[in-house]
Amino acid sequence: MRPGLYILATIILTAIIGGLAYSVNPNYYPLEFMGFKFNFPIAIWIILPMVTLFLFTLAHMMFYGLKNYLMFKKWDKDNQSLEEALVASLLNEPIEQKYCIEEFSKYANLLSKAKISMIDSVDDTTPRLSRIAYVIHKIESGEFVDLKEEKISHIIKQGNPILIQNRLNQLKSDSDFVEKVMKTPSNYSDIVVSQSLEIFSNTQNFPTAKKYISSFDSKNFLNLLGRVSFKDSLGLNAQILSEFVNAIDLSCEEFIKIVLITKKIFKPEENLSIFHDYQVKNDKAQNAYLYLLFEYELLDKVATYLEEQEENEFIKFRVLYRLKKENSKYQLEDIIDIESICNEIRLY
Repeated sequence: MRPGLYILATIILTAIIGGLAYSVNPNYYPLEFMGFKFNFPIAIWIILPMVTLFLFTLAHMMFYGLKNYLMFKKWDKDNQSLEEALVASLLNEPIEQKYCIEEFSKYANLLSKAKISMIDSVDDTTPRLSRIAYVIHKIESGEFVDLKEEKISHIIKQGNPILIQNRLNQLKSDSDFVEKVMKTPSNYSDIVVSQSLEIFSNTQNFPTAKKYISSFDSKNFLNLLGRVSFKDSLGLNAQILSEFVNAIDLSCEEFIKIVLITKKIFKPEENLSIFHDYQVKNDKAQNAYLYLLFEYELLDKVATYLEEQEENEFIKFRVLYRLKKENSKYQLEDIIDIESICNEIRLY
């Protein structure tokens, strides 16, 4: 029975019995107890045990009601803690939680060491857990989700695979985010920076890329350079090229790839000047410079250059030089596979 209904029924019953007793006998009945004298109507003496029982019953109900209320609060708090632990484990960020009920903690503490992987959708759960599962599904499906808007950004830490995948998804749809990653690469995981750099080198020009030279590697520099054509130089000039070359550790093969592109867009004098400077500062650019000398038929300069080198170096270039001196019809490509010429000289 509900407490309110019980109290009301008791009061009504007491009033009825008291009223009937008073109507039958309205006289008073005196009583002395431990030196105290009491003189009440007989009706009062009749309902007094009922009232006493009612008060004790009410106190009993209040005591156990409070006890049950406190127990319910513990359950409610533990349920909230369990939901937080489940959310954290779903997001691959398990956390330690304290539980009020000992039996509860024996099982729930397992979540502090567990990461939960969803294999299917779940409908019959709390709204928050259902939402988290939905968010994870969207991210795994390739969609970008605003984690701040979902109020879970504070839970997910750097390096979390869900966060990394979400950022990779954002890179595909948000060009501004690509540049944001380029500006502050230290704030993001290596895979996100790498993907951002790849997208950037496939979409931007050299003046824009110049601002982020320190973030470039040789692969993506060559990727950006490979997009240069007669119709679109992407803003490339000798100064910008040199800034990239000086900032990136390039191999002999990579210098060859560069010269195969620059010969198409720079004038011979400019191209020779550029690569002459490169080979002075970096031995790995020597093959590229020699290639240009042959490309532009500057055999006197080839002879001078080869005389300054060791005799066991640049063997194929030496052979080509002798052949061209004897018969000018020979072309560089007839003797030399320019893509693999670096392999025979020395180990860098």
